[in-house]
Amino acid sequence: MVLNGCRLGFYEPLRNGVTTAIFKDSNVQSLGVNIFSGAASGILGAAAGSPFFLVKTRLQSYSPFLPVGTQHDYKNAVDGMTKIWRREGLVGLYRGVGPAMIRTGFGSSVQLPTYFFAKRRLVRHLGMDEGPALHLSSSACSGFVVCCVMHPPDTVMSRMYNQTGNLYSGVFDCLYKTVKTEGLLAIYKGFFAHLARILPHTILTLSLAEQTNKLVRRFEDKIIPAPIKERI
Repeated sequence: MVLNGCRLGFYEPLRNGVTTAIFKDSNVQSLGVNIFSGAASGILGAAAGSPFFLVKTRLQSYSPFLPVGTQHDYKNAVDGMTKIWRREGLVGLYRGVGPAMIRTGFGSSVQLPTYFFAKRRLVRHLGMDEGPALHLSSSACSGFVVCCVMHPPDTVMSRMYNQTGNLYSGVFDCLYKTVKTEGLLAIYKGFFAHLARILPHTILTLSLAEQTNKLVRRFEDKIIPAPIKERI
């Protein structure tokens, strides 16, 4: 909720602001501005949600029967946050925030721009009308591209989250050691599992966002007088 709320919520205001500042018209579509706005909103969301992702990763990695990698015995998310705060402080809660910001920045930089790009192309070349079918197709294209771009930093982020001590000194050190010891394809380990997760997630997120925007616009049209709408 925190990550995606920031990521989706900040995108349009950032895009409008930057587009207006550069082109003096918020309706202009610029690929560079769209990528920048997506990356910036993703970075903001990752910074806000990183502690929750840290605890989630450690909870998912824990197994008392078949332990793999570093194990962290937390009862639940609140217990995990409390223990990390007591043992490692604020720095511990934000362990791995760098790769998380890079990962989400990469994914967000292509997710919404790819979605709107695919949407425009499907309308222009296939004659699709605005509706669920168009949203489904566009978001499926977006989900695949996001997975391709985001998976390498996702692998690095997961390894940094789950480390004990200072096995990796930073993002590039983790990437270098992973590729050196396991080969280049190591950064794409679990790609299809990631695709199986991110594809429906992207389809649902973007399709529901479209429907929510429509409902909000209808609500605004009913309750906000025209003179006030023109001012804002």
